[in-house]
Order: sequence, then C-alpha cells, then structure tokens
Amino acid sequence: MAGEILPGPDDVILVDDIHKTYHLGEVSVKALRGLSLTVKKSDFLIITGRNGSGKSTLMHQLGLLDSPDDGHIYLSGKEVTGMKEKDRSEIRLRDLGYIFQEFALIDELTALENVMLPTMMIEKTEVCREKAREMLAQVGLQEQATHLPSQLSGGEQQKVAIARSLMNEPDVLFADEPTANLDLESAQDVLLVFNRLNREEKHTIVMVTHEHEETIYGNRIITLSDGKIIYEENHV
Repeated sequence: MAGEILPGPDDVILVDDIHKTYHLGEVSVKALRGLSLTVKKSDFLIITGRNGSGKSTLMHQLGLLDSPDDGHIYLSGKEVTGMKEKDRSEIRLRDLGYIFQEFALIDELTALENVMLPTMMIEKTEVCREKAREMLAQVGLQEQATHLPSQLSGGEQQKVAIARSLMNEPDVLFADEPTANLDLESAQDVLLVFNRLNREEKHTIVMVTHEHEETIYGNRIITLSDGKIIYEENHV
C-alpha cells in the first residue's frame, strides 16, 4: 500500500495508522484514531492516559487479543493484521507473554504448576517443571513453588504470573495495569521485577498504567487521549 511504513531491523513492534471503533447499539465509540508507534528491542514502553483514552484497546491490538479496523501491525517484522485466528493464536502462545491485573492463576494448582501451563503443550512435563523452577527463581519465589495462590500475597501472585509469562521466552511481555490490585509496597516490588527483567535480561516490555509515578520505570512513555498519542517522552 502506498505510504505504508515498514519495520526496521530493531523494531519488535510497528504500528502504522491503526483505527478501532466499537459499536454499542446505535452508539459508535472511536477508541483508536490513526495511531502509529514503534517498539524496539529491549524497550520498556509505558502507555498512560485517562480512563477511556484508548490504553487497553491499544494493548489488545499489540498483543493480538483484538484486531484493528484499519491500518497495519507488525511483530518482529511480520505483518499480523490480516492473519487467520489460528496463526495469531500460535504467535500468542509462542512469542508473546501476558500479565493482567487479575493475576489469572488457577486456584487448584501450585505456583509451580501455574507457571508450567503455557509450555505444557510444547515441552515434556519434566522439561516444563525444570524451566518453571528457573522462572520462579527469576522473580524470587523459588521457596513458594508448592504454595497455592490462596497461600500467596497479591504481590507474590503477580510474580507467579510474571514467571508464567516468561516460560516460552517471548519476544514481548505485555502488562495491562499489573499493579492495579496491589498495595503500594507490593506494587513497587513487582515493578522492580519488571525493571530487572528489562535492564538485566533485556526483555522488551509494554505496560499500561494509570499511575503517573510508575512511568519512571520505563525508557519510553506515551500518553494517550481520545485514541491518539498526545505526548511522548524518552528516558536514557
């Protein structure tokens, strides 16, 4: 397409002029209005803005949880906009990691078993188990491996969710308001885990937050309003 922007070698994500409108009965809500951005390898991109600004809608587009009405999205150089759902599902499983504010742990499974889940369809059980132990150690929860979610604090549950998201060595970690259900101390503890994963392990992270003080952890911050980027800030 004439004028289409193509990804460069360091672009893990490229978004070119995407639009998204939701139809609620006779009412149409334009959630994204011609938004474009790039995310490069090892970026820690933070998306912020008021409620209704389009933050979660954008996150769902980037994480292949929804599709735009128009425009193009590339992940690791591959256009994903028009892919079949089967192919998108494969990318979500193998190449992307997700952390949500609700933790999304299975109550009947231990921390170790919850972390194992994403890899169970790909690797043998013993391989999954050993890798899950390594991921729990990365977030400092090796001693809680046999604990059920009900035996863990909110911050510890979110760390289990982070460990789970790392299991398939994703190209990008997506965190949608990961501290929203946590107290201040637990939130800071979780953010320090993200900070270490980004700075030491070089993971690419995209995080949505409505807490302005959390933006200090990112190297890039974009602020949305009415489905558009109205401000962008880069930190060294």
